[in-house]
Amino acid sequence: MLTRLAGARVLVTGGCGLIGSRIGRLLNRLGAVPVALDRLDAYQFEYANLFGAEDAYQEILRGDVADPAAVRRAMAGCDYVIHAAAYADVAACTANVAESTRTNLLGTQVVLDAVVRERPRRFVYVSSASVYGDGPNPGTAQRWNESTPIAPISVYANAKRWGECQTQLQLTGEVEHVSLRYFSVYGESQVPKPASHSWCVAWFGFHAALGLPLRLHHGGRPVRDFIHVDEVAEATVRALVATRAANQIINVGTGIATSVADVAAMVVQSFPDAELVHTPGPAGDPMGGCADVTLMERALEFRPTTRIADGVRRYMDWLGDSPTLALMEPVLVGGADVAGVGAGELR
Repeated sequence: MLTRLAGARVLVTGGCGLIGSRIGRLLNRLGAVPVALDRLDAYQFEYANLFGAEDAYQEILRGDVADPAAVRRAMAGCDYVIHAAAYADVAACTANVAESTRTNLLGTQVVLDAVVRERPRRFVYVSSASVYGDGPNPGTAQRWNESTPIAPISVYANAKRWGECQTQLQLTGEVEHVSLRYFSVYGESQVPKPASHSWCVAWFGFHAALGLPLRLHHGGRPVRDFIHVDEVAEATVRALVATRAANQIINVGTGIATSVADVAAMVVQSFPDAELVHTPGPAGDPMGGCADVTLMERALEFRPTTRIADGVRRYMDWLGDSPTLALMEPVLVGGADVAGVGAGELR
């Protein structure tokens, strides 16, 4: 299936982030010509090299998805488009609705307009499991399939819901498209963002390594479906060419629910002196569920194999050797009171 990408020019918006860089590297290995469009300002330090983007792409274009001219230049001549760029943090979007609207709505509209004009073979929109909100049965163990009613409870989730709908409205009958609902992405080189409550593997790992407490929102009871970034990248690349994925919305997860408290316990195995603190949950942070992966397995011919315990162990090993720990220390120590656990969203 993936051999069809050899020689294809593929645009990845947000391509220099954690997931985008992994996508670019996989495309490179497959013989494709990956091109990244990225503002390169998602973190307070230069991150393209940390995530491996500099080695992943044939070309990196610095630009904004909300800028039609930049998008037009980047998409010219592309065979496929993956739209992964986003203001991708639940807390940040809640605090700065204007920026969320500019990037996640206006930026997506600019990209869709360019897709209609350039007519690539297929467009892949990166969405999020956050669109399910608390699900139809909050407080219970939930498994969500693509037909489960969606009920966003955050600005970020609502923007992703809009993006899915707009993709279907604008591209159906024009360009093949796929929307992927990522569940909780984690993996080596992921770093937390200041004042965020997402990405608990990274948050817990960094805080434990720095001797800071691990703050368990809702007492660690929320569950997440944790999927390793390498497997998210493979699912995304498969969505470009899988015949049965055309014009579908597809969950990307493992089908296994893991509590936040269990992840903290895995981190404590590497840092036995880490302190656990129970805290209330932040606004917009769902109790969670896991993916029904039936459609993913059938449409993408793919099933993740990385166990969360193995993935966390790999992350802790990476963290122990990473110079990023020293880079992030002043940020995390200065903002330790906001550290916690959220939905594990993109970037």
